[in-house]
Amino acid sequence: MKELKSKIHEIIFEADTFWGKAFDVALLLMILMSISTVLLESVDEIDLKYDYEFYVLEWVFTIIFTTEYAIRVWVVGKPQKYVFSFYGIIDLLSILPSYLGLFFVGAHSFMIIRVIRLFRVFRIFKLVQFIGEASQLGSALRASKHKILVFIGSVLILVVILGSIMYIIEGPQNGFTSIPMSIYWAIVTLTTVGYGDIAPQTVLGQAIASMVMILGYGIIAVPTGIVTSELTAQKNTISANTRSCQNCSAEGHDDDATHCKYCGAKI
Repeated sequence: MKELKSKIHEIIFEADTFWGKAFDVALLLMILMSISTVLLESVDEIDLKYDYEFYVLEWVFTIIFTTEYAIRVWVVGKPQKYVFSFYGIIDLLSILPSYLGLFFVGAHSFMIIRVIRLFRVFRIFKLVQFIGEASQLGSALRASKHKILVFIGSVLILVVILGSIMYIIEGPQNGFTSIPMSIYWAIVTLTTVGYGDIAPQTVLGQAIASMVMILGYGIIAVPTGIVTSELTAQKNTISANTRSCQNCSAEGHDDDATHCKYCGAKI
């Protein structure tokens, strides 16, 4: 039994083997089909025509994901580690709504059922575990968070200054009715969104707006450069293996590791 659990754990938690990759691909296809069903079901014309088919498909997907969740809990040495992990919670959220919907019946609870069923889109978050670079990107974002926060703080100061200047130059008669409204214009313009609901009318205001638009292109490139530099710095420091501890389901072990660095179990 222990050997069977070990083999199943290797297949469903890791992707370094043929069957592990096959399982991940099959599960990925099921998730994509499930999400597609949810999206199509939200279109009234399609839902009216294929309501029964959608109902059957939903329960097929629910049973499959429930079985997958139960097996994951069974093969892990410490089930609570998986159950309360990020992916464990996401896996649970992806199957709970269908079962909860069984307890809400009648016309008065129809809207409640619709809201509960919408939570099935949590399945899309399970896609993250199939992206090999996800951990590398997450590490890069964490490493650059202080630089990004400083950058965002600088941008906030800039839009407050620009908004105050435009409020003085344009004034309420041109739509800049308050400093907060002017700051809103500065944010929209600096990010190059350009809704157009507020626009400067004076020559000086238009000149400043032109400079803000040009500045916006440089502003957008800054956070991209910060994250890219961190990705480059960490490219060779993050292990690409998908080895998972059978005891606690932790990942991120070194290629030559023989024991889990989190719980000490042999891997």
